[in-house]
Amino acid sequence: MKTIKGPAVFLAQFVDDQAPFNSLKSICEWMASVGYYGVQIPSWDSRLIDLQKAAESQTYADEIKGIVNEAGLEITELSTHLQGQLVAVHPAYNELFDGFAPAELSGDLKGKAAWATQQLKYAAKASKNLGLTAHATFSGALMWHTVYPWPQRPAGLVDTGFGELARRWMPILNEFEENGVDVCYELHPGEDLHDGVTFEMFLEKVNHHKRANILYDPSHFVLQCLDYLQFIDFYHERIKMFHVKDAEFNPTGKQGVYGGYQGWVERAGRFRSLGDGQVDFNGIFSKLSQYDFDGWAVLEWECAIKHPEQGAIEGAQFISDQIIRVTEKAFDDFAGRGADEAFNKKILGI
Repeated sequence: MKTIKGPAVFLAQFVDDQAPFNSLKSICEWMASVGYYGVQIPSWDSRLIDLQKAAESQTYADEIKGIVNEAGLEITELSTHLQGQLVAVHPAYNELFDGFAPAELSGDLKGKAAWATQQLKYAAKASKNLGLTAHATFSGALMWHTVYPWPQRPAGLVDTGFGELARRWMPILNEFEENGVDVCYELHPGEDLHDGVTFEMFLEKVNHHKRANILYDPSHFVLQCLDYLQFIDFYHERIKMFHVKDAEFNPTGKQGVYGGYQGWVERAGRFRSLGDGQVDFNGIFSKLSQYDFDGWAVLEWECAIKHPEQGAIEGAQFISDQIIRVTEKAFDDFAGRGADEAFNKKILGI
Protein backbone atom coordinates (compact mmCIF):
# COMPACT_ATOMS: atom_id res chain seq x y z
CA MET A 1 0.00 0.00 0.00
CA LYS A 2 1.00 3.63 -0.51
CA THR A 3 0.68 6.61 1.80
CA ILE A 4 -1.43 9.42 0.33
CA LYS A 5 0.53 12.62 -0.26
CA GLY A 6 -0.49 15.90 1.32
CA PRO A 7 -1.87 18.10 2.50
CA ALA A 8 -2.22 20.13 -0.69
CA VAL A 9 -4.60 22.92 -1.66
CA PHE A 10 -6.45 24.04 -4.80
CA LEU A 11 -5.62 27.72 -5.21
CA ALA A 12 -8.66 28.79 -7.25
CA GLN A 13 -10.80 29.88 -4.30
CA PHE A 14 -7.98 31.80 -2.64
CA VAL A 15 -6.50 33.93 -5.44
CA ASP A 16 -7.21 37.60 -4.90
CA ASP A 17 -5.94 41.02 -5.94
CA GLN A 18 -4.74 41.63 -2.39
CA ALA A 19 -1.43 40.33 -1.03
CA PRO A 20 -0.44 37.64 -0.23
CA PHE A 21 -2.94 35.99 -2.58
CA ASN A 22 -2.14 37.99 -5.72
CA SER A 23 0.95 36.19 -7.03
CA LEU A 24 2.17 32.62 -7.29
CA LYS A 25 5.19 33.34 -5.10
CA SER A 26 3.34 35.00 -2.23
CA ILE A 27 0.33 32.66 -2.19
CA CYS A 28 2.64 29.63 -2.14
CA GLU A 29 4.64 31.11 0.72
CA TRP A 30 1.43 31.70 2.70
CA MET A 31 0.13 28.19 2.03
CA ALA A 32 3.45 26.68 3.08
CA SER A 33 3.35 28.71 6.28
CA VAL A 34 0.04 27.17 7.34
CA GLY A 35 1.06 23.59 6.67
CA TYR A 36 0.60 22.68 3.00
CA TYR A 37 3.09 20.72 0.89
CA GLY A 38 1.46 20.99 -2.52
CA VAL A 39 -0.62 23.35 -4.65
CA GLN A 40 -3.06 22.66 -7.46
CA ILE A 41 -2.93 25.57 -9.90
CA PRO A 42 -5.95 26.95 -11.80
CA SER A 43 -4.58 27.39 -15.30
CA TRP A 44 -6.98 30.19 -16.30
CA ASP A 45 -5.62 32.69 -13.77
CA SER A 46 -2.82 34.78 -15.30
CA ARG A 47 -1.73 35.92 -11.83
CA LEU A 48 -0.45 32.38 -11.31
CA ILE A 49 0.51 30.94 -14.70
CA ASP A 50 0.48 31.54 -18.45
CA LEU A 51 -0.83 28.19 -19.70
CA GLN A 52 0.19 28.55 -23.33
CA LYS A 53 3.68 29.68 -22.36
CA ALA A 54 4.04 26.75 -19.97
CA ALA A 55 3.09 24.44 -22.85
CA GLU A 56 5.46 25.99 -25.37
CA SER A 57 8.46 26.85 -23.18
CA GLN A 58 10.25 24.35 -20.98
CA THR A 59 12.25 27.25 -19.55
CA TYR A 60 9.10 29.02 -18.41
CA ALA A 61 7.65 25.79 -16.99
CA ASP A 62 10.85 25.30 -15.02
CA GLU A 63 10.55 28.88 -13.70
CA ILE A 64 6.99 28.25 -12.49
CA LYS A 65 8.06 25.00 -10.87
CA GLY A 66 11.00 26.79 -9.28
CA ILE A 67 8.79 29.45 -7.72
CA VAL A 68 6.64 26.79 -6.11
CA ASN A 69 9.61 24.68 -5.00
CA GLU A 70 11.35 27.70 -3.43
CA ALA A 71 8.33 28.08 -1.15
CA GLY A 72 8.81 24.47 -0.04
CA LEU A 73 5.90 23.13 -2.09
CA GLU A 74 5.23 20.91 -5.09
CA ILE A 75 2.78 21.40 -7.93
CA THR A 76 0.26 18.59 -7.63
CA GLU A 77 -1.74 19.21 -10.81
CA LEU A 78 -3.01 21.93 -13.11
CA SER A 79 -6.74 22.57 -13.46
CA THR A 80 -8.84 23.55 -16.48
CA HIS A 81 -12.26 23.46 -14.85
CA LEU A 82 -13.42 26.62 -16.64
CA GLN A 83 -11.99 25.67 -20.02
CA GLY A 84 -13.24 22.09 -19.78
CA GLN A 85 -16.74 23.42 -19.16
CA LEU A 86 -16.60 25.18 -22.53
CA VAL A 87 -15.73 22.06 -24.51
CA ALA A 88 -19.45 21.23 -24.49
CA VAL A 89 -22.08 23.90 -23.76
CA HIS A 90 -25.77 23.77 -24.67
CA PRO A 91 -26.91 26.97 -26.45
CA ALA A 92 -29.26 27.79 -23.57
CA TYR A 93 -26.16 28.39 -21.40
CA ASN A 94 -24.11 30.21 -24.03
CA GLU A 95 -24.14 33.71 -22.56
CA LEU A 96 -23.88 32.45 -18.98
CA PHE A 97 -20.43 31.01 -19.76
CA ASP A 98 -19.06 34.02 -21.66
CA GLY A 99 -16.95 34.97 -18.65
CA PHE A 100 -14.97 31.74 -18.92
CA ALA A 101 -13.35 32.71 -22.25
CA PRO A 102 -11.69 35.77 -23.82
CA ALA A 103 -14.03 38.72 -24.29
CA GLU A 104 -13.74 38.62 -28.06
CA LEU A 105 -15.47 35.20 -28.04
CA SER A 106 -18.58 36.39 -26.18
CA GLY A 107 -21.67 34.78 -27.65
CA ASP A 108 -19.61 32.61 -30.02
CA LEU A 109 -20.52 29.08 -28.97
CA LYS A 110 -18.33 27.29 -31.51
CA GLY A 111 -15.48 29.74 -31.02
CA LYS A 112 -15.44 29.15 -27.28
CA ALA A 113 -15.45 25.38 -27.79
CA ALA A 114 -12.50 25.58 -30.19
CA TRP A 115 -10.62 27.86 -27.81
CA ALA A 116 -11.31 25.53 -24.89
CA THR A 117 -10.13 22.49 -26.85
CA GLN A 118 -6.84 24.23 -27.58
CA GLN A 119 -6.55 25.21 -23.92
CA LEU A 120 -6.87 21.57 -22.88
CA LYS A 121 -4.19 20.60 -25.38
CA TYR A 122 -1.93 23.28 -23.94
CA ALA A 123 -2.67 21.84 -20.49
CA ALA A 124 -1.50 18.41 -21.60
CA LYS A 125 1.85 19.78 -22.78
CA ALA A 126 2.23 22.14 -19.83
CA SER A 127 1.58 19.27 -17.42
CA LYS A 128 4.30 17.21 -19.09
CA ASN A 129 6.72 20.15 -18.95
CA LEU A 130 5.98 20.52 -15.23
CA GLY A 131 6.52 16.81 -14.59
CA LEU A 132 2.88 16.14 -13.71
CA THR A 133 0.92 12.97 -14.40
CA ALA A 134 -2.70 14.02 -13.74
CA HIS A 135 -4.91 16.93 -14.70
CA ALA A 136 -8.22 18.27 -13.29
CA THR A 137 -11.14 19.39 -15.44
CA PHE A 138 -14.89 19.36 -16.11
CA SER A 139 -16.60 17.53 -18.97
CA GLY A 140 -19.01 20.25 -20.02
CA ALA A 141 -22.68 19.50 -20.64
CA LEU A 142 -24.98 19.09 -23.62
CA MET A 143 -27.75 17.23 -21.77
CA TRP A 144 -27.98 18.80 -18.31
CA HIS A 145 -31.21 20.62 -19.19
CA THR A 146 -32.80 17.16 -19.59
CA VAL A 147 -31.56 15.69 -16.29
CA TYR A 148 -35.11 15.65 -14.83
CA PRO A 149 -37.09 15.74 -18.04
CA TRP A 150 -40.60 16.87 -18.76
CA PRO A 151 -41.69 16.10 -21.35
CA GLN A 152 -39.84 12.82 -21.57
CA ARG A 153 -36.53 12.65 -23.42
CA PRO A 154 -36.86 11.52 -27.05
CA ALA A 155 -35.59 8.00 -27.67
CA GLY A 156 -31.86 7.97 -28.40
CA LEU A 157 -31.20 11.48 -27.08
CA VAL A 158 -28.77 10.37 -24.35
CA ASP A 159 -26.88 8.06 -26.67
CA THR A 160 -26.50 10.85 -29.23
CA GLY A 161 -25.44 13.29 -26.53
CA PHE A 162 -22.71 11.06 -25.16
CA GLY A 163 -21.59 10.30 -28.69
CA GLU A 164 -21.09 14.00 -29.36
CA LEU A 165 -19.40 14.56 -26.01
CA ALA A 166 -16.98 11.74 -26.80
CA ARG A 167 -16.32 13.14 -30.27
CA ARG A 168 -15.25 16.46 -28.75
CA TRP A 169 -13.09 14.89 -26.05
CA MET A 170 -11.29 12.17 -28.04
CA PRO A 171 -8.72 14.52 -29.64
CA ILE A 172 -8.05 15.99 -26.19
CA LEU A 173 -7.68 12.58 -24.56
CA ASN A 174 -5.30 11.55 -27.33
CA GLU A 175 -3.22 14.66 -26.73
CA PHE A 176 -2.98 13.79 -23.05
CA GLU A 177 -1.99 10.25 -23.99
CA GLU A 178 0.86 11.61 -26.11
CA ASN A 179 2.06 13.59 -23.11
CA GLY A 180 1.62 10.82 -20.53
CA VAL A 181 -0.97 12.63 -18.42
CA ASP A 182 -4.36 11.46 -17.10
CA VAL A 183 -7.48 13.59 -17.63
CA CYS A 184 -9.42 13.55 -14.36
CA TYR A 185 -13.05 14.62 -14.65
CA GLU A 186 -14.56 16.09 -11.53
CA LEU A 187 -17.98 14.44 -11.45
CA HIS A 188 -20.20 17.39 -10.68
CA PRO A 189 -23.88 18.36 -11.00
CA GLY A 190 -24.24 20.64 -13.99
CA GLU A 191 -21.83 18.47 -16.00
CA ASP A 192 -22.87 15.57 -18.19
CA LEU A 193 -20.38 13.51 -16.16
CA HIS A 194 -21.80 13.84 -12.66
CA ASP A 195 -21.95 10.30 -11.22
CA GLY A 196 -20.75 6.76 -11.85
CA VAL A 197 -23.43 5.86 -14.40
CA THR A 198 -22.72 8.91 -16.59
CA PHE A 199 -18.97 8.31 -16.34
CA GLU A 200 -19.49 4.72 -17.50
CA MET A 201 -21.60 5.83 -20.48
CA PHE A 202 -18.91 8.31 -21.49
CA LEU A 203 -16.16 5.74 -20.96
CA GLU A 204 -17.89 3.37 -23.35
CA LYS A 205 -18.13 6.07 -26.02
CA VAL A 206 -14.39 6.89 -25.77
CA ASN A 207 -13.51 3.19 -26.06
CA HIS A 208 -12.42 3.00 -22.43
CA HIS A 209 -9.61 5.44 -23.14
CA LYS A 210 -6.85 4.91 -20.58
CA ARG A 211 -6.56 8.67 -19.99
CA ALA A 212 -10.25 9.15 -19.12
CA ASN A 213 -10.21 9.11 -15.32
CA ILE A 214 -11.83 10.59 -12.22
CA LEU A 215 -11.21 13.42 -9.81
CA TYR A 216 -12.92 12.05 -6.70
CA ASP A 217 -14.80 14.70 -4.71
CA PRO A 218 -17.23 13.29 -2.12
CA SER A 219 -18.98 16.60 -1.50
CA HIS A 220 -20.84 16.42 -4.82
CA PHE A 221 -21.98 12.90 -4.02
CA VAL A 222 -23.35 13.90 -0.61
CA LEU A 223 -25.53 16.48 -2.34
CA GLN A 224 -26.77 13.78 -4.76
CA CYS A 225 -27.42 11.26 -1.93
CA LEU A 226 -24.95 8.87 -3.60
CA ASP A 227 -22.96 6.24 -1.67
CA TYR A 228 -19.55 7.90 -1.96
CA LEU A 229 -17.72 5.09 -0.13
CA GLN A 230 -19.02 2.33 -2.39
CA PHE A 231 -18.16 4.57 -5.34
CA ILE A 232 -14.49 4.03 -4.44
CA ASP A 233 -15.02 0.26 -4.51
CA PHE A 234 -16.48 0.54 -8.02
CA TYR A 235 -14.09 3.03 -9.57
CA HIS A 236 -10.82 3.02 -7.62
CA GLU A 237 -8.85 1.97 -10.69
CA ARG A 238 -9.93 5.18 -12.44
CA ILE A 239 -9.58 7.53 -9.44
CA LYS A 240 -6.37 9.46 -10.08
CA MET A 241 -7.09 12.66 -8.14
CA PHE A 242 -8.78 13.56 -4.86
CA HIS A 243 -10.44 16.78 -3.72
CA VAL A 244 -10.91 16.84 0.04
CA LYS A 245 -14.13 18.84 0.37
CA ASP A 246 -16.86 18.61 2.97
CA ALA A 247 -20.61 19.00 2.54
CA GLU A 248 -23.89 18.49 4.34
CA PHE A 249 -27.40 17.56 3.24
CA ASN A 250 -30.22 18.55 5.59
CA PRO A 251 -33.56 18.10 3.80
CA THR A 252 -36.67 19.66 5.30
CA GLY A 253 -40.40 19.57 4.65
CA LYS A 254 -39.84 22.49 2.28
CA GLN A 255 -36.78 21.57 0.18
CA GLY A 256 -34.46 18.74 -0.75
CA VAL A 257 -31.84 17.95 -3.40
CA TYR A 258 -32.87 20.71 -5.81
CA GLY A 259 -32.56 23.50 -3.26
CA GLY A 260 -35.60 25.61 -4.12
CA TYR A 261 -33.52 28.23 -6.00
CA GLN A 262 -32.05 29.34 -2.67
CA GLY A 263 -28.59 30.78 -2.04
CA TRP A 264 -25.88 28.58 -0.57
CA VAL A 265 -26.61 29.45 3.05
CA GLU A 266 -30.30 28.55 2.71
CA ARG A 267 -29.92 25.33 0.70
CA ALA A 268 -30.59 21.90 2.18
CA GLY A 269 -27.38 20.74 0.50
CA ARG A 270 -24.35 22.97 0.89
CA PHE A 271 -20.57 22.79 0.93
CA ARG A 272 -18.74 23.27 4.22
CA SER A 273 -15.21 23.71 5.50
CA LEU A 274 -13.44 20.49 6.44
CA GLY A 275 -14.84 18.95 9.59
CA ASP A 276 -18.00 21.09 9.57
CA GLY A 277 -20.00 18.83 7.25
CA GLN A 278 -21.12 15.21 7.11
CA VAL A 279 -18.51 13.49 4.93
CA ASP A 280 -16.96 10.35 6.45
CA PHE A 281 -13.32 11.15 5.72
CA ASN A 282 -12.09 8.31 7.94
CA GLY A 283 -13.85 5.91 5.60
CA ILE A 284 -12.60 7.67 2.48
CA PHE A 285 -8.94 7.83 3.47
CA SER A 286 -9.09 4.19 4.60
CA LYS A 287 -10.55 3.01 1.29
CA LEU A 288 -8.21 5.08 -0.86
CA SER A 289 -5.23 3.77 1.12
CA GLN A 290 -6.55 0.21 0.84
CA TYR A 291 -6.69 0.58 -2.95
CA ASP A 292 -3.18 2.06 -3.25
CA PHE A 293 -4.19 5.58 -4.28
CA ASP A 294 -0.83 7.31 -4.61
CA GLY A 295 -1.97 10.84 -5.47
CA TRP A 296 -2.42 13.98 -3.42
CA ALA A 297 -5.11 14.87 -0.90
CA VAL A 298 -6.02 18.36 -2.15
CA LEU A 299 -8.22 20.73 -0.17
CA GLU A 300 -10.90 22.37 -2.27
CA TRP A 301 -12.31 24.97 0.05
CA GLU A 302 -15.89 26.11 -0.53
CA CYS A 303 -18.03 27.24 2.38
CA ALA A 304 -20.85 29.77 2.59
CA ILE A 305 -20.20 30.45 6.27
CA LYS A 306 -16.52 30.29 7.23
CA HIS A 307 -13.78 32.71 6.11
CA PRO A 308 -11.43 31.15 3.53
CA GLU A 309 -8.26 31.83 5.52
CA GLN A 310 -9.68 30.04 8.56
CA GLY A 311 -10.83 27.24 6.25
CA ALA A 312 -7.36 26.91 4.75
CA ILE A 313 -5.56 26.91 8.09
CA GLU A 314 -7.92 24.36 9.65
CA GLY A 315 -7.94 22.32 6.44
CA ALA A 316 -4.20 21.70 6.42
CA GLN A 317 -4.27 20.19 9.89
CA PHE A 318 -7.46 18.27 9.15
CA ILE A 319 -5.93 16.56 6.12
CA SER A 320 -2.69 15.86 7.97
CA ASP A 321 -4.67 14.11 10.70
CA GLN A 322 -6.58 12.02 8.13
CA ILE A 323 -3.61 10.79 6.09
CA ILE A 324 -2.84 7.20 7.02
CA ARG A 325 0.79 6.15 7.21
CA VAL A 326 0.25 2.71 5.73
CA THR A 327 1.80 -0.28 7.39
CA GLU A 328 4.67 -2.25 5.91
CA LYS A 329 3.92 -5.39 7.89
CA ALA A 330 0.96 -7.34 9.23
CA PHE A 331 -0.07 -6.59 12.81
CA ASP A 332 0.16 -10.26 13.73
CA ASP A 333 3.62 -10.88 12.28
CA PHE A 334 4.96 -11.31 15.81
CA ALA A 335 3.04 -14.59 16.07
CA GLY A 336 4.07 -15.93 12.70
CA ARG A 337 6.70 -18.52 11.90
CA GLY A 338 8.61 -19.45 8.82
CA ALA A 339 7.29 -22.31 6.75
CA ASP A 340 8.02 -24.32 3.65
CA GLU A 341 5.95 -26.52 1.35
CA ALA A 342 6.56 -29.62 3.44
CA PHE A 343 5.35 -27.85 6.58
CA ASN A 344 2.25 -26.52 4.76
CA LYS A 345 1.38 -30.06 3.63
CA LYS A 346 1.77 -31.31 7.19
CA ILE A 347 -0.63 -28.64 8.44
CA LEU A 348 -3.14 -29.70 5.78
CA GLY A 349 -2.68 -33.40 6.54
CA ILE A 350 -1.62 -34.24 3.01
